[in-house]
Amino acid sequence: MNPSPTVTEPRRSGTRALTVLVAVVLGLLIGAGALAIFLHEAAYGIWDRFATKVSGRALEINVSQPTVVDKIQRLERLETVTYTMDKVVEGNRTSDILPDFLVGDKLLLAVHGTAIAGVDLGQLKSSDVTVTGKSVTVHLPPAQIFVSALDSSKTRVYSRSTGLFVAADPNLESEVRAKAEKDLYDSAQTAGILDTARKNAAATLTKLLLTFGFEQVQVD
Repeated sequence: MNPSPTVTEPRRSGTRALTVLVAVVLGLLIGAGALAIFLHEAAYGIWDRFATKVSGRALEINVSQPTVVDKIQRLERLETVTYTMDKVVEGNRTSDILPDFLVGDKLLLAVHGTAIAGVDLGQLKSSDVTVTGKSVTVHLPPAQIFVSALDSSKTRVYSRSTGLFVAADPNLESEVRAKAEKDLYDSAQTAGILDTARKNAAATLTKLLLTFGFEQVQVD
């Protein structure tokens, strides 16, 4: 009896076909992964434009007026500048008749205070924002001083002298503190805190609006 012939060629062909199929599938997977990484990372310049053509994606930016106004208003109080004051403020009780060493009361207060200014963007109205294509113009509310106060931990009585015939006035220190707070407020304004606050707010808002996708931004 003659032995049956061994069939090997079809099996080899099937193995090669399977190998080719696996290689093709792996190649497609690797290519898809590489394309996904490229499209994700290509966010600037010529590569972004190339990725846009390859993927067919389009950049859509919502620059409608209500959206812009809402996003700006969410910033609420935009604090943009801080002014500090360190000085000695004087307060005294004197007499036009008797000398101070008899009836005078003098207090020197070493004060440290801070004034914070900015723009309250919650006051922004729809009419203050004009959107034209990718251009936007914003009219800011006026700058204002949000906080003007002494730092109690750094404010202290520097010296106190009272005449021989009188007791120390318990209200004098409070009056000197009130005077120091007014000096702080007035000094901050004299130093141009409101103008600086407005300029800083405009610069900050300009940067923010550019991130929204606008190409031309004017803030006044």
